[in-house]
Order: sequence, then C-alpha cells, then structure tokens
Amino acid sequence: MATIHPDRAASVRDRRTRPGRSVEPASVEQSTGEPSVGELVGEISKDVSRLVQEEIQLAKAEMKEEATKAGKASGMLAGAGYAGHFVLLLGSLTVVFALANVMDWAWAALIVTAVWAVVGSVLFVRGRKQMRKVNLKPEQTVETLKEDARWVRNPTS
Repeated sequence: MATIHPDRAASVRDRRTRPGRSVEPASVEQSTGEPSVGELVGEISKDVSRLVQEEIQLAKAEMKEEATKAGKASGMLAGAGYAGHFVLLLGSLTVVFALANVMDWAWAALIVTAVWAVVGSVLFVRGRKQMRKVNLKPEQTVETLKEDARWVRNPTS
C-alpha cells in the first residue's frame, strides 16, 4: 500500500474544509417515494406550457368574438351608407319633383337634402356608438394571466 506524506494529507484535508471549495463526496439519497427536484421542475414546466397554451386559446376566442362584433358594426355602417345612397338619389328626385309643383326647384332640392342629412347623421351616430362597444382587449385573458402570475409567485397558497 502506498503511503501519503503527512504534509500532503493535510493539504487534501484543508482543501475539503475550505469555504466555497467543498470536495466532499455527494451523498446518495435513497428513494423515499417523493419526487426528485428534476421531476418537480419537469412537472412545473409541463404545467406552465399547458397554461400558456390555454391562455393563448382563450385570447384567440375573445379576439374572435370581438372581431365578430366589429364586423357586424362595420356591416351596419356600410349597409347604412349603401342604402342611404340609393334612398338619397332615388327618393330625393321623387320628392324634389313633387315639391317643385308647390315651390321653386332650388328650395325643393334644399329641403330634401336637409332631410337626408339628418337621416344620415342618425345612422352614423348609431353606428359609431355600436363601434365603441367593441373591446379589442381580451379582458378574461388579462385577468387569468394576472391570476397565473400570482400563482407562480406563491404556488402553495
């Protein structure tokens, strides 16, 4: 058997006990039925991944719902404009001709124009009011993300 010089043995002992330079052999834990740190980190990783996917799906659903509302409101505004255009053209000519029998052509045309301006204004205001109800911010997703952040900070509560 080889012998170790006493000074060399002391040097090895000093290295083992110096702060920050521990060379003690790692203890081997026996299986106690509890999951290891690696398994716990893996489970947390899976949970976070699933949570993010669910939040993305919720955000998509909310955005689709709000886009549908915006589409309907836009359709109403476009329909109002299109119908208003035809009514303005055809109906105005009819009324102008009818009023021209009672008054001057210019006054008849001005009266008809003012009536359709009021109708168009009412349609515009209603469409704009409907458009303001559209909320593009996914409120439920924001709230659940806040809850998730609180849970991540303190998962045992």
